[in-house]
Amino acid sequence: MITLKLNGKEQQLDVTEDMPLLWAIRDVAGYTGTKFGCGMGLCGACTVHLDGVAVRSCVTPVGTVAGKNVSTIEQLGQDPVGKLVQAAWLDTAVAQCGYCQGGQIMSATALLKSNPNPTDEQIEEAMIGNICRCGTYNRIKTAIRQAASQIKEAQ
Repeated sequence: MITLKLNGKEQQLDVTEDMPLLWAIRDVAGYTGTKFGCGMGLCGACTVHLDGVAVRSCVTPVGTVAGKNVSTIEQLGQDPVGKLVQAAWLDTAVAQCGYCQGGQIMSATALLKSNPNPTDEQIEEAMIGNICRCGTYNRIKTAIRQAASQIKEAQ
C-alpha cells in the first residue's frame, strides 16, 4: 500500500512502488484528466504537481511520492492561480484537439505560482517538453501572459 495525498485527500493505493504515478492516478484512483502521451516524460501530457512542482507522472514511480501532495488537473480549478490559467485558456481559445492541454495548464500554473510575472523566455523555458501536436504554442504563451496579468492585478 502506498499512501499519498491526492487532490487534497489522503488515499491508500494498493500498487507496487515501481508503478508509474500516471497509472496509479488513472487506473487505480480514477483521475483520468492526466493523459498518457509518450511514456518517457518527453511530451508533458502526464504532468501533475508534486508538492507544487510540475513533474511527469509517467516516469515517476509512485513509491517516490508516498506521503507527498499530488495534484491533478481535476483539482486545479480549486487553486486561485489554476482557476485564472484555466479561464485564460478558454478566453484565448488555446485548445484544438485538447489532448495535451491538461499537461500544458499544469505546467503553466506551476510556473505562475513560482513566478507570477515571467518573461517570454521564462515562459518558453517552463513550457519546454510540453508538446502540442496542433501547434497552439502562440496561444499558450498568450494565455500565460493573460493569467500573469490578472495575477498582478489581483495583488
